[in-house]
Formats: sequence, C-alpha cells, structure tokens
Amino acid sequence: MKLKNLAGLIPLLYAASAIAIEPFVVKDIRVEGIQRTEAGTVFSYLPVKVGDKLDDEHAAAAIRALFATGFFKDVRLEMQQGVLIVLVRERPSIASIEINGVKDFPKDTLRDNLKSVGLADGRIFDKSALDKAEQELKRQYVARGKYGVSFNTTVTELERNRVAIIFNVVEGETSKIGQINIIGNQVFSEKKLKGLMQLDTPNWISWFTKNDQYSKQKLSADLEILRSLYLDAGYLEFSIDSTQVSITPDKKHIYITINLSEGAKYTVSDIKVSGPENILPHVETRKLIKIQAGDVFSRKELTDSSKKIGDRLGEDGYAFANVNAVPDVDKEKHQVGFTFVVDPGSRAYVRHIDITGNTKTRDVVIRREFRQMEGAWYSASKIKTSKQKVDRLDFFSEVNIETIPVPGTNDQLDVSLAVKEKSTGNFSIGAGISSNVGLVFTGSVTQRNLFGTGNNLSAQINTGRVNQVYSVSYTNPYYTDNGVSRGFDIYKRNVNSTFTAISPYLSSTIGGGVRFGIPISDFENTHYGLSAEKTELTLTDASSSQMKEYVRIFGPSTSNLTGSVGWSRDNRDSAIYTTEGTTQRAFVEVTVPISDQQYYKLTYQNQWFYPISQNFTLMLNGDVGYADGYSDKPVPFFKNFYAGGPGTVRGFKPFSLGPKDSNNNSLGGTRRIIGNAELLFPVPGMGKDRSVRMSAFVDAGAVFGLGMSGSDSLRYTVGVAVTWVSPMGPLKISVGVPLNDQFGDKLQPFQFTMGSMF
Repeated sequence: MKLKNLAGLIPLLYAASAIAIEPFVVKDIRVEGIQRTEAGTVFSYLPVKVGDKLDDEHAAAAIRALFATGFFKDVRLEMQQGVLIVLVRERPSIASIEINGVKDFPKDTLRDNLKSVGLADGRIFDKSALDKAEQELKRQYVARGKYGVSFNTTVTELERNRVAIIFNVVEGETSKIGQINIIGNQVFSEKKLKGLMQLDTPNWISWFTKNDQYSKQKLSADLEILRSLYLDAGYLEFSIDSTQVSITPDKKHIYITINLSEGAKYTVSDIKVSGPENILPHVETRKLIKIQAGDVFSRKELTDSSKKIGDRLGEDGYAFANVNAVPDVDKEKHQVGFTFVVDPGSRAYVRHIDITGNTKTRDVVIRREFRQMEGAWYSASKIKTSKQKVDRLDFFSEVNIETIPVPGTNDQLDVSLAVKEKSTGNFSIGAGISSNVGLVFTGSVTQRNLFGTGNNLSAQINTGRVNQVYSVSYTNPYYTDNGVSRGFDIYKRNVNSTFTAISPYLSSTIGGGVRFGIPISDFENTHYGLSAEKTELTLTDASSSQMKEYVRIFGPSTSNLTGSVGWSRDNRDSAIYTTEGTTQRAFVEVTVPISDQQYYKLTYQNQWFYPISQNFTLMLNGDVGYADGYSDKPVPFFKNFYAGGPGTVRGFKPFSLGPKDSNNNSLGGTRRIIGNAELLFPVPGMGKDRSVRMSAFVDAGAVFGLGMSGSDSLRYTVGVAVTWVSPMGPLKISVGVPLNDQFGDKLQPFQFTMGSMF
C-alpha cells in the first residue's frame, strides 16, 4: 500500500510549500489520533468535503484551518486509494492549576483572572496563554505596588495527555513612594501642590489609605487635580510637560518627578453669546453665565456656565442642546474672550419610560413617583425630581437614570431607570454600653414595601427590661391617587425606668390612632392624626416628688384624646447618600379638652446638607421642642423632652441630660434644644464605595424645665462616627468625648445602633 505525504508538521511551512501531488477526488475522509475531540468537530473545521478535488492549495488551507482551532499541535494529511486520512496530535488539556505563596489576593480572584486569558481547568493548554497568565498575575501585583514579585511556573505532563500547572509566587515587599518632586512651580508652593495630591510618601495613616503605594491611575488623577487648580486660577497655558517614575534597583522605593509649565495668568476680555434668540433670549443666557469680563479666567466657572445654559434649555425640552464656549486668546495681553455658541437642536419628547431591576417592587409603585410623563416634552428638572422621589422610597440601594436618544430620530428619547432592590424587611436593634447598666438592646420588625405594593407594615415586639412594646402600624402612602396617605397604629407600652437615667416609675399604656398625609408639592407634605390612649401609672419609693405630685393631681389612671398636625419638606438630592439639600419637620401635638390631661407639644427640626467639595459634605442639624399645659394643668412628666445619646448629644447616656431629682435621675423637661454639626466624608482607601461613610461631629444640647441641678447649661461633645450600610442593615458607631461634662453627668463615650435585614 503506497502512502503519499501531503503536508508537514509546521502549518506555515505547509502553506508555503506543500508537497506537490496529483489532484484527486476525495472518496472518503478518516480522522486518526483524536482522544477528546469529536470527529464531527474536525469535519466542521476541515474545508474539504467528500467529492471535492484535493490539490496542493486546498491541502495547505486544510492544515491551516485545523491548526487555527488551537486543538492540535501536529496535523498531517495522507491519501490512501482516494481516502483522505487526517492524522492529528491533540494538545494536552489542563488537569489542574495550583497557586502557591499568595497572600495579598483571594485565590478565587486570581483564578478568575487566569480564566479571562484562557487558562482554566479542563481547557486546552496553550503556552501563549501561560505567558499571558504570568503577565496578568504580575499586573495584579504591580497595581498593588509589589514590583519585586517573581514567579516560578512548572508544567507537569500527566497520563491521558493532560498537564498540571503550578504557579509558585514570591510576593516580595510593597514598593513605597520614596519622594515626589515637582519642578517648574512658582505660583503655588510645592507643599500646597503635594497636599492636593492623593499619592504621598509614607506617613502615620499610610497603613490605612495605601496612598504611599504608586498607581498609574492615582497619578493620572493627581495630575488632573493640579491641572484643575491652575486652570481655575487663570493659568490658561498651564501644561504638564513630563512625568518620570523610577524605581530603585532593590524595587523598594519609587521616585516621581513632575515637570510643569505654569504660563501667564489670563483675565477675561469679553463675553459674547451666539445662537437663536427666539428659543432662549441672549439677555437670559447672559444671566446664566457666571464668568464676566474683567474676571480671572476659570475653567470651572466656564464649564458651570455652559452646563447652566444646557440645563435651562433642557427645561423647555431641548434635550440635545450643545453649548460651546469658543475662546479668542490674546497671548500678548494675556487675555481671553469667549463666545458661547448655543445650538438648542430639536425639541424632544419622551417616547418610553423603561424600568429595570425591580424584581419585588411593582412597576406602578415606581411610576407613580415619576413627574416626567411619556409622550410629554422632555424636562431635565422633572427627570431629576423623578429620580429623587424614587430614591426616597428607600426600597433600592441604587437608583440610576439615563436618557437614550431614539435611533433614526432627532426629537425623541427614552428614559431608562435602573434600580437595584434591597431588603425592605428590617429587624433593627439598638445597643449601648455603660458601667452601671451594661449592654442594652431594643428591637422592631418592619416591612416597608409589603408584597411590593409600597405599603408599610411595622410590628414592634420589645421585651426589654426598660421598655416593653407591642405595636402594629400600617401605612398606605397612596390611599388616594393624588398621593394622600393613610395609616393606623395600635400599641401597648410598658415602661420600667428603674434601669435608666430617668427618675424611676412604671407605666402601662394602651392606645390606637389614625393619621393622614396630604402632599402640598413633590417635596412638601402636611400630616394630621387623632389617637386615643389610656395610661396606668405606678410609682416606687424612689420616685421623685414631682412624680408624686403628678399622681396627686391626675391620679394613677388617665385617658387622653390627642390630635396632631405636622408639616415636612425634604429636597435632599438622595436619601441613600445625601450630599446637598434640606429637610424640615414641624409637629404639634395637643390633647382635646375632654381629656384627663391638657397639654401641648411643639417640635421643629431642620437639617441642612452642603457639599464643600466632591468628597466632603457639611451637615448642620437644629432641633427644638417646647411643651406646656393649659387650663392650669401641668405637662405629664412622661411627655417631657429628653436628651443624650444617639440622635441628640452623643457621648452622654441616653435620656440623661436635663433637670435632675434628688437622686440625680433625669426628670426630662418642657424645653429642649439640640444642635449638631457633622462633616461627612468617604472612608479613606474605599474609593467610590458608598456603603461606608465617616464623619467628625460636634454635638450640643440641653433640656430645660423645673427641677434641680443641671437644667441651665448646654453640653458639648466632639467625636467621630462611622455609618456602614452592611448586608445586615445600617450600622452606626460613634465615639463622643464630652467637652464640659459636670459632676453628676452620666457618660457613655461608645454608642452604636445596628439593623439586621432579612
């Protein structure tokens, strides 16, 4: 039997010079040498079929095609009496991948990275993929500043044409930034420029921030910070000429040199406006431009002005408006003029509003919060308001909205709202630690989005030794289609203040009520309620004289019918991660004359959030309360105001501030004032992760009323706090240090509250 060799072992050699043969018609095709690969797979890639005429050119093409699959490391073609024989030798498969010596990364993460470059268990082994894998591993370590990392990779052949791959990693030490040099600066000192940069030489907090570890991304961000500083200060010709990053031979230290040219300081010579005046009059456009002739040039002011003009056009439906500030530079006089070229484009309307990600929440619950309607002209402010209202539902951990032009049109767009559901069932607990009480817990169960309807059902069962609460509350936020809400409350409360800072007493209250909320605007509401309750009071031998006087006047059992009126306004940009806006709440509670007790309470709270920079937000909070009786009746002592603890003045034991009795227990008071200033910022090193937020705070507060010592002065506290939206729910931790505590004050520096979601 005579065999003709039609091809060699190297595909490029075959392609260039296949052995000359007489062309023949293929009567049959047989594949030999396969172990894992199916014969049908070979046939599918082979560009030769039964009945085709095979010649040199087609043979070379067939070999190239089979090699291109990556399945084989040897391919030969032979002919025997009109039968084409395809002889292959398969590449080995990867039986296992082992990574040793890794400490900085989870091995699963590295395996995923290796898989992305084609190296994983069960795949065909490819030497080029192994080389890419080593490069990928090194890239991961270099990104963490470990330039001295080394790899020793072994490939062991196993039975059944398989291989085992072992990566032995020597991580080495992290390279630190030894020095940062800035050359060419005269206007700003090197100290100021370095202070703005994220990268830094090692310091006392570097172990946490990792800013002493070089990163190309961090350096790019720092260069943009320097560029923004100069351009916003008028240096139009500022440029960064070069950056040099060098590493010492031992790969332990990195040196960064930044060469920059400041250029001259420019002022604005003139401001002009160009564009159709019938859509947006030039007079109104000029009012939106923040930078004026004679001002020092500022890129930020220029960008903000263009944005304001675009937003204003967006209010009239011009979603695709284009605003460009065209410069006219006079380098001799160091002046620059700008012509704001306004191109409104076509007026657009919204075709569809698409909502995705709401696996639990019903579509209508989200759509009823929208102020932008389908089929209506596009409005930028209505889009923003819609996002805020959906955000404030507090059913989602993320709310993202974008506008998408409709292909083939210039006057239509779709609004796409993507949400990420979060658990709305909440089991919350609060805790505090002190030397005389120890660890104290409270808890409640709430479902804020009942069956995805947006309705709120809350059941509180608290069997603590201080407060025993059994309550059920239900709220329908859309009792009517125009947003009127209705809610019901039924509750039973038992209080034993013996274990608190409050003067000791025992009470048992049972009651219920109904309440309504009526919207005034998108961000403003009024609230009305009516409730009835009965209270049984029991005093102890240690109860204060004020409490005994109360029982003498009202008796141990009282029944009240109480009405309430409230008002609230909330225009925060986000309820998930607030950076700007205000919230205000006012509330009046008064008993009707037929009640056993006649009193009223007034409270008002105002929170203000102001963005100081991209990462820092200032929060100011004010809270005041006033209570008094009428018809010559005093305010019931259990309706008094209290202060101290989370939400008021941290660092002091809850309810401990204010008037005291002869046993130094809190009596509460009829007047309260609380003030908080808090600087909110991301946790260093957490990047854009918004689940964790830190703050530095100053709290002040006092409770006033008839009593003994401690009723006539404010208490001040400074401290730090951390808020973490954990998988178990929000966790808030604070450490407060009182600044002017007095004798008899009850301190509690460490306090936290925690919620567990299900």
